[in-house]
Amino acid sequence: MTGDRNAYRRYDPAALNAQYIARDAVPAFGAYAKRWQKQSAKAAEDLPCQLDIAYGESAAEKLDIFPALDGGPAPVLVFYHGGYWRSTDKSWYRFLARPFVERGVTVVFPDYGLCPAVTMDVIAEQCRRSFEWIWRNATSFGGDEARVFVSGHSAGGQIAGMLLAADWSGLGSVSGFPIKGVTAVSGLFDLAPLRLTSLNEDLGMDEAAARCNSPIDHPLPAKIPPVIAAVGALESDEFHRQSSLYADHVEAAGGNCVLLDIAGHHHYSILDALANPRHPFGKMVLEQIGVA
Repeated sequence: MTGDRNAYRRYDPAALNAQYIARDAVPAFGAYAKRWQKQSAKAAEDLPCQLDIAYGESAAEKLDIFPALDGGPAPVLVFYHGGYWRSTDKSWYRFLARPFVERGVTVVFPDYGLCPAVTMDVIAEQCRRSFEWIWRNATSFGGDEARVFVSGHSAGGQIAGMLLAADWSGLGSVSGFPIKGVTAVSGLFDLAPLRLTSLNEDLGMDEAAARCNSPIDHPLPAKIPPVIAAVGALESDEFHRQSSLYADHVEAAGGNCVLLDIAGHHHYSILDALANPRHPFGKMVLEQIGVA
């Protein structure tokens, strides 16, 4: 499937809202949120972890570390939460750590400031800072800086895409590009349509900000690591188009992007597939990391 960048223009504002506001499309969202939070609290009780470690100066710049259960040096999966850059936080998503730490992967969950208290540009800066902190400090928590992978859900998928496009030459990595693989889950890669939805009341993007924060408007590294762009089969046409646009962008730059349409899943249940090492999606992510 090839994405048409202007396809969103066929929707009127109400229809575009329906395409992008996933909570309205999934009446059971509240039940998912409660389950995630309950499972995440249990994960923080059961698993070794370091919570609310500062990576920057602002109150929002904190991260959680769940070390691999078999010690290190372990590959590191950095997961950025969703919520349209305006809601939720890392504590909702700690449940995702369990299947990975049990298979020798250290998982890190960064937080970032939320709109409208901060701008999209500030969020991008904070997330770059969080990744740099994780990479530079990986050995201190049993991680291997030569095996750092990035993932994110929804808004977090956009963050993952922006990090892949960032200039990391200043890190001085001796193992090449510091991100060894990306998994974007129901991600957003062209933010122009969001300016025409009610979401922009909080995001506050003008045309320039939307373009600046759209991963498909940024060049990719010379050697692109493996990329997975996954979307639930039950998600809207626009979410499918977003992942198709990103896959096209990666492939056009000479990279390899596996575009997954996860059967039977919507915008929220897709995280259950990610957290299930027996599901083809969860297994593929483990394979990307090298621990399947």
